[in-house]
Amino acid sequence: MSATTIEASRSTPRGYVLGLLTLVYAFNFVDRQILGILAPSIANDLGFEDTGIGLLTGFYFAMFYTVLGLPIALLADRVNRVRVISVALAVWSGFTFLSGFVTSFFWLALARIGVAVGEAGGSPPSHSMLSDLYGKTERARALGIYSLGIPFGIMTAFFVSAALSTAEATNWRLVFFVLGAPGILLALLLAFTVREPERGRLDAKTSPPPLRAALGELLGFRSYWLMALGISFASFASYAVSAFAIRYIATAFPGVSLVSVLIVLGVLNGTLYAGGTYAGGALADRWAKRGVSGYGYLCAAAVAVAIPGLLLAVWTESWPLFLVFLGVNIFFGGMYLGPSFSVAQNLAPPNVRATSTAVFFFVLNLIALGGGPTITGALSDVFGLGREVWFIPFSGSLIEAVGGPMGEVPGRRLALSLLAIPYGLAIVFYLLAARSLPGDWARATGEGRAA
Repeated sequence: MSATTIEASRSTPRGYVLGLLTLVYAFNFVDRQILGILAPSIANDLGFEDTGIGLLTGFYFAMFYTVLGLPIALLADRVNRVRVISVALAVWSGFTFLSGFVTSFFWLALARIGVAVGEAGGSPPSHSMLSDLYGKTERARALGIYSLGIPFGIMTAFFVSAALSTAEATNWRLVFFVLGAPGILLALLLAFTVREPERGRLDAKTSPPPLRAALGELLGFRSYWLMALGISFASFASYAVSAFAIRYIATAFPGVSLVSVLIVLGVLNGTLYAGGTYAGGALADRWAKRGVSGYGYLCAAAVAVAIPGLLLAVWTESWPLFLVFLGVNIFFGGMYLGPSFSVAQNLAPPNVRATSTAVFFFVLNLIALGGGPTITGALSDVFGLGREVWFIPFSGSLIEAVGGPMGEVPGRRLALSLLAIPYGLAIVFYLLAARSLPGDWARATGEGRAA
C-alpha cells in the first residue's frame, strides 16, 4: 500500500465512512418510500387509484433504476466511487424536491423517474467501498449496519410527514421540499470529507474484467443467483406492504388519526425494522463461523416468521393487534438484508463488487420493486373496485371468482394476503442457496478472493 493510500485511509476512518454511507442510504429510502406514505393525500389531489400508486412506486421507478444500475456500477468499478455516490445523491434529492411542484400524474411520474436515475448510483459503489474497508468475516455486520439506512430512512419519512399533517391529510408538497433539500447538502459533505479507499485493499490485486467476463464469473456461483432470487421475492412482499400500508390503514381503521398512524409506523420502522436488520447481519456473521450455509438458513427462517405476521395483521379488526402483528412482520422482514448482501460481496472478485451489487439489484428491483407495488396495487383495484387491469391476465375472471367488486378494504386485504406466495418462494430459494453456499464459497476463496 502506498504512502498516499495509507494517509487517505487514516484521514477517513472506516467507521465514519460506514456511518455517512448509511446516512446516504437513509436518504435513498426516504425519497424512495415517501410516495407510499403520501399516497392517500396525493391520490386524492391528483385523482388516481391503487393501480396508479403501484405504477409510480413500482414499475416506472424500477424500470429506470434497474436498467441504469448496471452501467453506473461498471463506471464505479473504474472511477472514483465517492464522486459517483455524491452526484447520484444530489440528483435523486433534487428530483424529490421538484416532486413538490407537480400538478398531474404525468409530471409526478417524470419526477419519480428522475429519482430512480439518481438512486441507481447509490448502493453498488457503496457496497464496493465497504468491502474495501471490512473483511470477509465482518461484511455481513457492516452491510447490516449500512442496511439500517432503510428503517431509519422510512422512519424519517414517517415523522416528517406526521409533522406536516393534520388528522385528515398531509401537506405532501411541503414534505417533498423538506426531505429533498438536505440530501443535496449531504452530497457536498460526502464529496469533501470522504476519500476513495484503495480498491481491493483486503484482497488480491486484479484488473477489472469486461462485463461479459464479470457476469460469467458470477453466473458460475449458483448460490449467488439463489440468494438474489430469495431477497427479490421477500422484498416483493416488503415493497408492496410499504406502498399500501397507509392506504389500507386509512380504510380499515378510519377512526385512527393520520398523524397517529404516521408516528406509530415511524416508531415501528425505526425500532423493530432497524433491530431486525442489525440482528440479521450480526447473527449471520456468527452463524457463518459454524458454516456458510447459515446465511441462507437465517434468511429462510426470518421470512418464515414474517409471513404469519403479515397475514394476522391484515385479517385482524383490532388496531392494537394489527400493530403487534405488523411489528412481527417488520422485524423479521429486515433480517434477510445483511446476509443476502454479504453473500453478493463475498462471492464476487474485489474488482467487480460494484457490478456484483448492481447485478444483484437488477434481479432484486426487476422482481421486487417493479412487481410488488405494481401487481399488488392492480389486484387491489381488481378485487376491491372490480376494474379490469390490462397487465393482469384474466382480471375479469378474477373479479368473477371473488363474486364481483369486494369493496376497498376486502380487496386490499386479499391483495396483501396473496403476498404470502412470493414470501414462500423466497424461503425455497434461500434453502436451496444454503445447500450450494459451501461449495461456491470454497471455490471463491480458493481462487484467492478471501478477504
